[in-house]
Amino acid sequence: MPVTDQGSPSSPASTIPVLVVGALGRMGSHVVRAVTAAADLSLVAAIDTAPEALGEDVGSLLGLDPLEVVVSQDLEGHLCLVSQQHRGAVMVDFTHPAVVHDHTRAAIAYGVHPVIGTTGLSPEQLEDLADFSRKASVGAAVIPNFSVGMVLLQQAAVAAARFYHHAELIELHHNGKADAPSGTCIKTAELMEALGKVYNPAAVEEKESLAGSRGGQRPSGLRLHALRLPGLVAHQEVMFGSPGETYTLRHDTIDRSAYMPGVLQTIRQVGALEGLVYGLEHLLKAPC
Repeated sequence: MPVTDQGSPSSPASTIPVLVVGALGRMGSHVVRAVTAAADLSLVAAIDTAPEALGEDVGSLLGLDPLEVVVSQDLEGHLCLVSQQHRGAVMVDFTHPAVVHDHTRAAIAYGVHPVIGTTGLSPEQLEDLADFSRKASVGAAVIPNFSVGMVLLQQAAVAAARFYHHAELIELHHNGKADAPSGTCIKTAELMEALGKVYNPAAVEEKESLAGSRGGQRPSGLRLHALRLPGLVAHQEVMFGSPGETYTLRHDTIDRSAYMPGVLQTIRQVGALEGLVYGLEHLLKAPC
C-alpha cells in the first residue's frame, strides 16, 4: 500500500509523534490505546503484517473510535514520511526477534527514535545498534521489560547476590513467545554478573539423564530456566540458596497494561538521549 498523508496524519506541534510497529499484536494494541489516550502523544502510523487489516482504521480494528490512521505494512515508507513531517518522532516496536534489528537500524537512519520492546537481540546486534545510534546522534532505547516492578525485582536480585553464591533464575511466559530465555531474564542475570562473582560452585559432578533439564548455564555459573504455557503472561523468579535457607524473589505480570507506564515514560524521554540505553532502570528517575 502506498504511503499517503491519510496514513500518517499531522500531529499537533506540542505532541510527540509515535509510530507503532506490530500495532495489532498483544503488546502493540495496548501501546496504540495508551498513546491515543495520552494528551502529549499522537499516533501517526500503525504498522502490522496482518493482510486482512491493511487499509483499515486501526482504531476501529481495536474497538476504539476511528483514529484516521490506517494499518500499513510499509514501515520504511512511513519512517521516511514521518521524518520529513515531524521532529522528534518515536517508533515503538513489539514485533519479532528476526526483524527487530533491521527495524531499529531503519528508524535510526531516518532520525526516528526507536523504543524497542521486542527481545531476542544478540549482544553483537545491541553493540551495533548502540554504535549506530551514537554516530547518528539519535537517542534509542532497548527495554527488555517495561514493568517498574520488574526493575525493582532486578535491583533486589543484585542486592541479594552480594550475599549468596548460589542462584538460579526461572522465567515463565505464554507459549506464543518466540525467544528463550527471555530478554528480561538475561538482563537480570547480566546485572547480577556485574558484581564479578562466580555462582553455583559444584557440590557434585552432575549428569543430566535428559539434556537441558538443568537449564542453560552462563559462564558466570548462573542457570536460567524457561517455561512456556498458555495462560501465562510474563513471570520471573530469582531463587537464592545457602545452608539452611532459600530466598526467592518473584514478579508476576497479570495484564499487559502493567507495561504501559514504562512505555509512555520511555517515549517521552528517548528524544533527549544521546545514544542507546538498554534497560528501563536508566530512565526511572521519577515515578511513571
